[in-house]
Amino acid sequence: MADRGITGRVAVVGAGCTRFGERRDAGADDLLIAAANEAAASAGIDLADVDAFWLGTFGSGHAGTALSKPLKLDNKPVTRVENFCATGSDAFRNACYAVAAGAYDVVMAIGVEKVMDSGQAGIPFFEFFDDGTAVPHTPPGTFGYLATGYAQRHGVADADLRAAMTHVAWKNHRNGALNPRAYFQREIPKEVIDRQPLLAGKLSLLDCGGLADGAAAVVITRAEDARRYTGKPVLVKALALAAGPGTGAMDPGHDFSSFPEAVAAARSAYAQAGIHDPRAELSFAEVHDCFTITEIVLMEDLGFSVRGTAWKDMVGGVFDRDGALPVNPDGGLKAFGHPLGASGIRMIFESWLQLRGEAGERQIDNGRTLALTQNIGGDPGECVCLITILEGPSR
Repeated sequence: MADRGITGRVAVVGAGCTRFGERRDAGADDLLIAAANEAAASAGIDLADVDAFWLGTFGSGHAGTALSKPLKLDNKPVTRVENFCATGSDAFRNACYAVAAGAYDVVMAIGVEKVMDSGQAGIPFFEFFDDGTAVPHTPPGTFGYLATGYAQRHGVADADLRAAMTHVAWKNHRNGALNPRAYFQREIPKEVIDRQPLLAGKLSLLDCGGLADGAAAVVITRAEDARRYTGKPVLVKALALAAGPGTGAMDPGHDFSSFPEAVAAARSAYAQAGIHDPRAELSFAEVHDCFTITEIVLMEDLGFSVRGTAWKDMVGGVFDRDGALPVNPDGGLKAFGHPLGASGIRMIFESWLQLRGEAGERQIDNGRTLALTQNIGGDPGECVCLITILEGPSR
């Protein structure tokens, strides 16, 4: 069996994104309307021109009517998608497949979340029946295992790992300070990050990404039709989804130093896109930095760093906005914020801006035209990973 993909067959021709944050001024409907209208306008179309919609949301709606009602859609097909923190990316993936299959000419993928209205702190979990092996935990508690596992696997001293994790937070907040749509728009000095009390394991509060409200949307067409809508379309080169068996916590061989699902998804994505050296070939990457240690581990799982060296590359500035491979130039989950259903499409939105040369002060100009976005949904040892690779026009 082969993961043939749909390389180069579909294109993004419009994109929109709201400001992320504690949006007490707007409900989920308001956010959906704003993102959808901006995406449609950037493609030069009306919402009535969209043939079908894919809505990504974790907890802000449970059917297609969560989108059809606020947009006042007239019996258009709306599919609601949920794949935990990879929800937005999976909505995008399914919308792309529908266009590539010839089912529709113009579609929209849109994600939204109103986390701040859940009435509880943290991710609004829903309880499911399980086989009795599930262990009660919090996301910081579970992802904190990564710091311990990574340090033990590679013999990294606590001070060295702390310096690398601090650099991730400092870097992403520095990037977010240049982003008018980001939740947190200010830099945080490294000494402030370093002196935070520990929250879970080796993680402090400033090692955690910020949950947020927000929405993002993109318009997708066949590649051959793309220039009807924009002179600078962004092609989809790869879509790779890997769902692990969920045995990590019970597997004696799993040491919490890697995401096997990310390794598998990256292998598939690079094969689809014809990428052999991602660190040299990608212009930048948007990765799922739900916690600072997550970004460090992903640098190795995605092939950006040799095993055991990502912490050194991080401190060395390799992944800074002016480094060899910029990572999270828009601030990432850490500074932009994390509305679960919208984050994956927010990454596509940033790629749309960067690849078209429209990212303003945070614009990356390294002469490359490929971008990678990556989301993880779930916990270390029991998760899904979705990777998208996009190609922009030559500039």
